[in-house]
Amino acid sequence: MKRFFTYTFVCLLVLSAPAKLFAQQQQVEDSVVQLYGVVMTADSLRGLDGVSVSVKGKGRGTITNFQGVFSIAVLKGDVIEFSFIGFKSKQVNIPKNLQGSEYSIIQLLTSDTNYLPGTVIRARPTRPQFERDFVNTDIPADEYEVARQNLEEQKRAALMASLPNDGREAINYTLRQRANASYYTGQLPPQNIFNPFAWNQFIKAWKRGDFKKKK
Repeated sequence: MKRFFTYTFVCLLVLSAPAKLFAQQQQVEDSVVQLYGVVMTADSLRGLDGVSVSVKGKGRGTITNFQGVFSIAVLKGDVIEFSFIGFKSKQVNIPKNLQGSEYSIIQLLTSDTNYLPGTVIRARPTRPQFERDFVNTDIPADEYEVARQNLEEQKRAALMASLPNDGREAINYTLRQRANASYYTGQLPPQNIFNPFAWNQFIKAWKRGDFKKKK
């Protein structure tokens, strides 16, 4: 007997499911409204091309054609927003108790005045004027002094000796060492003891103090 009631209950659920789905579908279809109309300027009644017609909070919308006409499917109770550059935005509510599946509207947009700051247009300076202003530009002494010190040969040599190599310099040095080893494979590498250029670099390095012990 228990199995009979269970079977009967399941059958009723299966039979009632399509009815519920049909009712929900019918309810959605009844709430769909085809909204169409025209957007014009309030002062000259001229159709506006490219006005954004969007359903607020739904991520759906359309734009008007060159005559200002639009058409979009919405739901009853939706909020429709009209926006266009240079005009004030407008919002229209679709009535929830609307009879029928069509709704037409003529939306007028008023101009939105934006006040921009004044701009002074000056003539382009001539080459002599540019050279004069460039030469007479006052550079602070501290910045100029720092730049001059950074360009000194001793300062650059000290920075090169104290600062570690970055990744690019390290890999380039490794690749050069491997290339030299591969180039002289099977033979003795040349000795720079009789190379005058090598002696020149050695003497310069000795004068700079590269071989002194660093504390």
